[in-house]
Amino acid sequence: MRYYLIVGEASGDLHASNLMRALRREDPEAEFRFFGGDLMAKVGGVCVRHYKSLAYMGFVPVLLHLRTILRNMDFCKNDVEAWNPDVLILVDYPGFNLKIAQYIKLHTQIPVFYYISPKIWAWKEYRIKNIKRDVDALFSILPFEVEFYRKHGYPVHYVGNPCVDAVDAFRKSFKETFDDFVSAHHWGKKPVVALLAGSRKQEIKDNLQLMIQAARSFPDYQFVVAGAPGIEPDFYRQYIDADTEIVFGETYRLLSHAAAALVTSGTATLETALFRVPQVVCYYTAAGKLVSLLRRLVLKVPFVSLVNLIAGKEVVTELVAGDMSVRAVKRELAQILPGGKERERMLADYETLIQVLGEAGASERAARHMLEALEAYKKKLYA
Repeated sequence: MRYYLIVGEASGDLHASNLMRALRREDPEAEFRFFGGDLMAKVGGVCVRHYKSLAYMGFVPVLLHLRTILRNMDFCKNDVEAWNPDVLILVDYPGFNLKIAQYIKLHTQIPVFYYISPKIWAWKEYRIKNIKRDVDALFSILPFEVEFYRKHGYPVHYVGNPCVDAVDAFRKSFKETFDDFVSAHHWGKKPVVALLAGSRKQEIKDNLQLMIQAARSFPDYQFVVAGAPGIEPDFYRQYIDADTEIVFGETYRLLSHAAAALVTSGTATLETALFRVPQVVCYYTAAGKLVSLLRRLVLKVPFVSLVNLIAGKEVVTELVAGDMSVRAVKRELAQILPGGKERERMLADYETLIQVLGEAGASERAARHMLEALEAYKKKLYA
């Protein structure tokens, strides 16, 4: 069968690539066409647009690139319709993908599946109307979403979390020692603190400088930035100093050896927890006090990190908007480094979180459920 996938960022590229492999195991004749990234391209198929051309976040960047975004959207609509796949699979990225879903549902009979649900439980809950109208089946990776959608009369498939798969597969084959890791990069023997400052330029610009400033207060540690896919090294060099290292394509390797981490909110917070690395969630925004006020008024959930949302309590400290400062980062990082009073408590909470997420195999379960849902859709269509 023919599968068209649409991804808008690095984490989606990772999870979509694993889903594609699982679909190919279930359907050896699978053909793929996609808006995606390098990991999806390695699986095979035709990449018609790289997600880097879509990855704009925030009001001003979106406004500045609105013409490009709209051109990509029009191209995508026409390309999906022309290729006429057996199914369209949307992966997160709701601002773009829900508009594509609306168009495809209105103009074709192509079934629309959604993998990795839009986070409408956090805000924009009104989008449930669009989902119920335009999405034929939704495959959730967060356990609490099942009850959320049930409340709205829309059943979803919970398939487990693909981060569990990715981390589990990496750890099974990973044998490197800390000494081998630092020697390979010609670093010293000091313990490592990982800096994961986001996957978009605006996130990196806003957060990395503050992380680096806080790092200077911990001379017994070496700080290493995990470079995001698609971001050129020169961009990072604007914000890091001579004492800060940077690696690309080695985030899991870095987390395997890190004593602690400073992490911008997103999928990376959950991946860091799965590696059992204590972390502080850091998300700076301009006009922080105003944003903090708006956050309390607009957001429907008490947390921003996936770790805390899944756990249903504050496992990791979130320094967001008005709470994010160099002083606060220094204070919270000290609490989770070896010997810090919050470190063991956080590691114990991680184990409970991992139990809630369940076993690996999300990609395989998603592929099987998708093929079953596709068969049911066809029977309903031709009944």
